[in-house]
Amino acid sequence: MPPTLASLVHHSALKLTVRAGEDRLDVPVRWAHVSELADPVPYMEGGELLLITALKLDADDPEAMRRYVKRLAGAGVVGLGFAVGVNYDEIPKALVEAAEKEGLPLLEVPRRTPFLAISKAVSAAIAADQYRAVTAGFAAQRELTKQALSDGPEGLLAALAGQVDGWAALYDASGAVVATAPEWAGRRAARLTPDVERLRERPAPASSVVGGEDRVELHSLGTGRRPRAALAVGTAAALGTAERYAVHSAIALLTLTTERSRSLHAAEQRIGAAVLRMLLAGEPDHARAVAGDLYGGLLDAPFRLIIAESASGSAARAHADGHARVAAATPSKTAVAVPDVGGDPLGGLAEVVESAAARSGESVLVVPDGERLVVLAVDGGAAVTACGDYAVVLEAARAARREQPAGDEDELVVGLSAPAGPIAARAAYKQAEQALSVARRRGRFLVEHEELAAGSVLPLLADDAVRAFADGLLRALREHDATGRGDLVASLRAWLSRHGQWDAAAADLGVHRHTLRYRMRRVEEILGRSLDDPDVRMELWLALKATAATGE
Repeated sequence: MPPTLASLVHHSALKLTVRAGEDRLDVPVRWAHVSELADPVPYMEGGELLLITALKLDADDPEAMRRYVKRLAGAGVVGLGFAVGVNYDEIPKALVEAAEKEGLPLLEVPRRTPFLAISKAVSAAIAADQYRAVTAGFAAQRELTKQALSDGPEGLLAALAGQVDGWAALYDASGAVVATAPEWAGRRAARLTPDVERLRERPAPASSVVGGEDRVELHSLGTGRRPRAALAVGTAAALGTAERYAVHSAIALLTLTTERSRSLHAAEQRIGAAVLRMLLAGEPDHARAVAGDLYGGLLDAPFRLIIAESASGSAARAHADGHARVAAATPSKTAVAVPDVGGDPLGGLAEVVESAAARSGESVLVVPDGERLVVLAVDGGAAVTACGDYAVVLEAARAARREQPAGDEDELVVGLSAPAGPIAARAAYKQAEQALSVARRRGRFLVEHEELAAGSVLPLLADDAVRAFADGLLRALREHDATGRGDLVASLRAWLSRHGQWDAAAADLGVHRHTLRYRMRRVEEILGRSLDDPDVRMELWLALKATAATGE
């Protein structure tokens, strides 16, 4: 502990006597300072023991002493040492009364005790306290290192909690609690997730202090632009020097662990890219041999393939493509590196998916591929669910800013395949691409391939290119009808809906079947196409449906 007024009073060589403020002697002393100025406050920092002889003070004037002592107390001076036998044989009564009124400890310094002796005593006590703190800090560092090497982050957190006499928690990149020590701190740590998320928005290294049941310090971990993890340390009071050393040691050790994990993660992603290429090439046995135990039973269990793109990249691709790209779909053969996820929605999705899989103990394969992210995850697992939840969050964020100028930089489009096995990996990849294409066209964040098979083809006709084709195909018939010479469009719709049955279609229209036959011949003449051709009938039916969907 640092020196206190009590420790100085009990110092046998100083012979100090307490004249006022006996109940406040446990206050720490940061320094001992000598000043004979009538107003030394501008030169005080707080925490000092001020030593005076009253050379320039009217120490017998009660009003002057009240003002003098009041200013000292207001400046944070913790005590006043008055040397007797120099200018005054004893401490003036006015000064004693002023000190008692303000509660400022007043110490009588005998003539044989020089101020230098008091300053040396304070300095020696501060140095001894700092030495003890440094020694304790090195001991804590050794213990934390030992626990980190033997028991990993969990052991380190347990050792840190003991060093600070409080609790500690580790959070992953998504802000979820990874481990706590002691175990009872789990609920307190979970309540700080919003604070951890705010901390992650700041460039690393960053820290903050949160109040509540405890005083909690939050520290980001990692050396990149965005933190890879966070550490929370909860204590009943502010950390001392030794505890501060322990916390800084824990931050350094956890940062090293995090950075090592990033290197291993990059290597795993390179392996994952190779495994994915083998699966898509129809070589599941080779993929299993390369993967080994890295992905557990992921390659044998039913899985889903997820393909995600940033909205800006997908918008450009959708402009260039008029239909879903389902051919030659294989990941890039270049080495895959860990993406810098600062402001990147693909990086955010990767973090969410990997964190969810880690918390549930399931394997996941994540492969960044240029403007894309390819994920192979357990069907019905936490990673697939987290992907859907992430899309819901982005959808809500877009809805919240709908009144603001549009911006695609923080949005995604995601396609999700149906459940598949290793033999059908390439088919699952095509399904994910098809779903991704539909997501682009419909302005959706996420589309599952199963939605396409279970739904109707009609929503797909809302595409601008389809509507333009329909308008062009039916324009001549509409222009004919506009002259009042017949209702060819309605007649064509009725005839097609009745599969070419003349009587049924004529009854729907309320005309004679010969009239309907005449109208269908006019349709063939105007369009220059035969209604006996099934492809022509199919195109006309889709054109009618596309224009009906727009109310035309």
